Parts: sequence; structure tokens; C-alpha cells
Amino acid sequence: MSSSATPFWRPDIHADRRPALLARGRIKAALRRWFEAGGFTEVEAAILQLSPGNETHLHGFATTLIDNAAAPHPYYLHTSPEFAAKKLLAAGERRIFDFARVFRNRERTALHHPEFTMLEWYRAGEDYDVLMQDCAGLLAEAARASGTAALRWRDGEADPFAEPERLTLHDAFARHAGIDLLATVSPDGTTDRAALAARAVAAGIRLADDDSWSDIFSRVLSERIEPHLGRGRATILCEYPISEAALARPKPGDPRVAERFELYACGVELANAFGELTDPEEQRRRFEADMDEKQRIYRERYPIDEDFLEALARMPAASGIALGFDRLVMLCVGARRIEDVLWTPVAEPGRGRA
Repeated sequence: MSSSATPFWRPDIHADRRPALLARGRIKAALRRWFEAGGFTEVEAAILQLSPGNETHLHGFATTLIDNAAAPHPYYLHTSPEFAAKKLLAAGERRIFDFARVFRNRERTALHHPEFTMLEWYRAGEDYDVLMQDCAGLLAEAARASGTAALRWRDGEADPFAEPERLTLHDAFARHAGIDLLATVSPDGTTDRAALAARAVAAGIRLADDDSWSDIFSRVLSERIEPHLGRGRATILCEYPISEAALARPKPGDPRVAERFELYACGVELANAFGELTDPEEQRRRFEADMDEKQRIYRERYPIDEDFLEALARMPAASGIALGFDRLVMLCVGARRIEDVLWTPVAEPGRGRA
């Protein structure tokens, strides 16, 4: 496989990369057939949006829309097709999917790229548990299409045909870090930073003085939990604390947690799923809180898409999920870097080439 310093267009490099790229095409075709057989309609969300999303640590690419009818206006390349997809649900679509090209700034690692493909799908009137079944089916379909019996990344391996493990965040923190996570979350969803910090320090986690509850949660998750997930078989990590819910609704029976899960294989996060929040006022409150935090950390904030909030009030109960398609291909072909499964990786600054 090529490195990011070697031009992908050199014939010898391309010949080395081509088998993985052809496997990518087979996987996409197989998944598209799977969705169509399940009664899904493929959609194509516009890339230009009024807002790139309102999560604290998501960073968009800004541009300017110029037309003859109005003054120049700031727009963004979308970080996800989520807002557009939910507007389609409000319009009356029931089952939709999108192989969307999306863009995220400040992200470039072995598993991240500034431009990548997000596979998102939504089910109106269906519970988010159904998405867990979808994930198991898609892993198996992708493995069959690529001709592999195991998903691999670095020293991790997972059986794509095995039933995924289901693990709550509460159980994961107890098992891998010895932390009682929900003891730091009150019945109304507020969090106790001091209580979580004390438990994290006792578990040997290094903290900064200005780490918030969310920062500590993320640090424990990345250092102690994620390396153990998706080993041998995929893991569905579910029931996130409500403060980490983003666009997910509270779980019936326990308002401390949300209907949110993430799919892991070989220690790699592959997908993020929600039982979708349809309360526009609660969604606005979360957006504003996240933008306040973004302003504090990064000295910037993004506009709220008022059209999205209006559509949310009309949207039916639904579940939705975003899967990193390139990462799935990586695991199917055993690639070590995301660039190895992209036809034309984005050039690195100062090189003029990828």
C-alpha cells in the first residue's frame, strides 16, 4: 500500500492499491442491493448546507454562496447528510439510504480523512434495535463481497458473521475501567464532574484541570474502553449518558441514558446510531449548549439550521445511523490507513500530491 508521501497515480503504486479499490466497489454494490431488497430508497443529500452541524467537536469547511438574487452568504460543506435526510423523513419518506461524500476539518489520521464516504440510513416508525440487526447483516454482506472471513485492523480481528456483542456504557466502564459511570449522572441527566474525576483518577487516568465531565468521559472511553471493543466479534456499545446524546432521544424507563449506540470492530468505531429525537425545543437547547462549548474551546460557533428544527417538529418517530464506509472497507481488505481504500486521496498541504 502507498504512503501519504507517495503519489497515488504512479502506475506501480496504483497497481498495488487497485485490488482494495475494486473490493470497495464490490462492497458498495452489495450493500446497495441489500438496501434495495429491504425496501429502501437511495437519496442524495446536497453537500452545501446552511449549517455543517452543531456538535462541539465537529469542524466544517466554510465556503460562500454567490448568486444574482442575493448578497453573498456563508455556507458549509456538510459533515453528514443527517439534517437533509431528516427533512426527507418529514416530507414522507419511510426508508432511505445515502452513500454521502462528507467533509470534516481538523481530521487526518490513519482512520480519518478530510473527505470521506458516510453511509447513512433511516427507518421511519421503527425502533433503533432494528438498526443493530442491520449492522450485523451489513457486516456479513461486506465480508462476502470482499471475499474475507475476518475483519482486520492492526492486531485486531473480528468475525463478520458472528452475532455482535451488546454492551452498555455502564457495563463497559465497570468492566474495563472499574468506574460506576451512572453514579455520576443524576435522574434529570445532569452530570457530576467531581465524582467522575475522582473515579477516573483512582483508575489511573491522567486529567487536566479544565477537563469537563464530557472530556473525562471521552478520555476513559478512548483509553480504557475502545481498545477492547470488537475483538473476536463486533461490539454494539449502547445506552450513552444523555449528556452525550447529540440528536438521540432519551431511553424509556431511564432518563439518564439515550437511545444511542456505536458499532465497533477490531477496536475501530464503524457506526453511530440514534433513536431520533423529534422534540425541536430540546434539540435547540442541545445545539445551543454545544455551540457555547465550541465557542469556549475553539472560539467559533456554527449557525443553527432553523429549517431543520421546523422539519423536526413534523418528522415521524424514526431511527437512523451513520456508518464510515471507508473504515468498513479498510477492515474487509486489511488496510492499515484510510488512504489505502480511497481512489484519489486528498493531497496533504505543502506536497501538492497525495
